[in-house]
Amino acid sequence: MCYPSSFDMRHPLTSLGRLGAVATGLLTVACGGGSKTPAGPSEPPVPTYSVTATVFYDQNGNGQLDSGENARVPGVQVVIGTGTGTSAPGTGVASVTGIREGALTVAVRTESLPAYYEPPAAVPIQVPGGATEVRIPLTLPIGGNKPNLYLGLGDSITFGDGSSDKQGYKLKLQNLLGAHFARAEVQTRGRSGDSSAETAEVTRRTLRDHDPAYTLILLGTNDWQDQVCQKQGPAACFTIEALREIVADVKDWDSLPVLATIIPVNPNLAPAGRNTWYDDMNARIKALAQEQRVTLADLNAEFKAAGSLPALFADDVHPNDAGYQVMAQGWFKAISRARSAAASSSPRFGFGFRP
Repeated sequence: MCYPSSFDMRHPLTSLGRLGAVATGLLTVACGGGSKTPAGPSEPPVPTYSVTATVFYDQNGNGQLDSGENARVPGVQVVIGTGTGTSAPGTGVASVTGIREGALTVAVRTESLPAYYEPPAAVPIQVPGGATEVRIPLTLPIGGNKPNLYLGLGDSITFGDGSSDKQGYKLKLQNLLGAHFARAEVQTRGRSGDSSAETAEVTRRTLRDHDPAYTLILLGTNDWQDQVCQKQGPAACFTIEALREIVADVKDWDSLPVLATIIPVNPNLAPAGRNTWYDDMNARIKALAQEQRVTLADLNAEFKAAGSLPALFADDVHPNDAGYQVMAQGWFKAISRARSAAASSSPRFGFGFRP
């Protein structure tokens, strides 16, 4: 609180009497004397504008949104000058707000793109006065393979043994991908009892039969049964070389590989030490994914994070419906997540075969 210089704090009542005569003046005089200088006129706000951007999968690579190209790409950060927006699931629409006027470019942050998607060249736009809606085509390096087709490659787990509908994760994953990208078809090719080496022998034929955009690779569960692998450990096992061969074949076919860690087995029913063997092999699978620069789906970690392992299995090895839902979510995360959890502060463009 402010007081005039005549106020005596030692005798406040006496001082208050003297203050009565100047009470009215205190309402208009600032503390310390003098009057305020009137503020000048405020600066008018800088006008900003909005643009709607649709981020879509350009299946034929012509840069246009054609009839039948229904797949959208959500989670992509769109930048126009000072404005930013993020494309929504299902629609791929981003509302870019806070744009200041000028001759600008439409850009995307490559770190926000899902694995393997490639951005277009920068698109010029005049704000205001230009288009209020823009379309951003993204492409995938899949050659002549079928867009939106995801092929699961594996053994009886990929086939769906243990699930009530015998479909395993197939339809569960298809529903997740379809709701996110607006279009997806999942097929699986799993042979009961196959090792990774046996699958490597038929990979090219399988790819030729399906021509998938993505190939989801889950193998190694049955490798544990090989005597050399079991007795001498993962370092002496053929798994990594077989997976390296499969990944190479998938790349050569212009399909996009997603490599999974081996899911655990039911600890209540499986032999002791089997999950430890898988943990060791999974560390090598993760290193292979880095070496080959392919996307990793850590399904083993998804199972362990889901709670009680026995509750996720129909028997010692095969998941039940709840377990296959965990698998579907693990595949979905790997396919849909952004390349980097932390986007760059500035947009940039890039091309190439990158996870």
